[in-house]
Amino acid sequence: MPNKHAQTFDPQQMNTQDMYKIMIGSVVPRPIAWISSKDKKGTLNLAPFSFFTVASRQPPTLAVSIGPGVKEREGTVKDTLTNIRELEEYVINIVPYELSNHMYESAKNYPPEIDEFKKGSLTPQFSDTISVPTIKESPIAFECKLDKIIPVGTDHVVLGQVQRAHVDQSAYLGDYKTDIDSWKPLARLAGDYATLNERFALPTSDE
Repeated sequence: MPNKHAQTFDPQQMNTQDMYKIMIGSVVPRPIAWISSKDKKGTLNLAPFSFFTVASRQPPTLAVSIGPGVKEREGTVKDTLTNIRELEEYVINIVPYELSNHMYESAKNYPPEIDEFKKGSLTPQFSDTISVPTIKESPIAFECKLDKIIPVGTDHVVLGQVQRAHVDQSAYLGDYKTDIDSWKPLARLAGDYATLNERFALPTSDE
């Protein structure tokens, strides 16, 4: 652990927002799941979530944690979670640097009847196995069917089994590898974003 001069924080003695700031400033960089979903009426929804990772390799399963509604809609759940509960299918699109501003636009607090694809000037593209579209402009997309939703405190961890994975030729190296230097994944920090800089293998030559 850090030395005796380190700052120590007790979640039981802190408000939720302050502990949240410590966590999101420390658990970095985080990949972003840009989730497309739709409601029963067919209205499309698009929103980014940075509490995102791989949950299982077999069956291939991705995990996303979805928090409560924003302050303007306190006491509600996010449209993405409602849609996933209703249809039990969704797409996790991956965000490249070149779509940063489009993603930022889709993250705004629009009412449920607004289609964020249109707000972000993005193109819905038919999926192979589900009724929810992928983002045509995104280089990588995973069609998912809901496995389970696990309530964790104020949030919900959504586990989805991958039905199809799509990797654009511009982002594909062959042999099941993506060309990370080409598609430049966007990552979330605390309040800011980042892309990858220098990559290296371990052990380093400095040791």
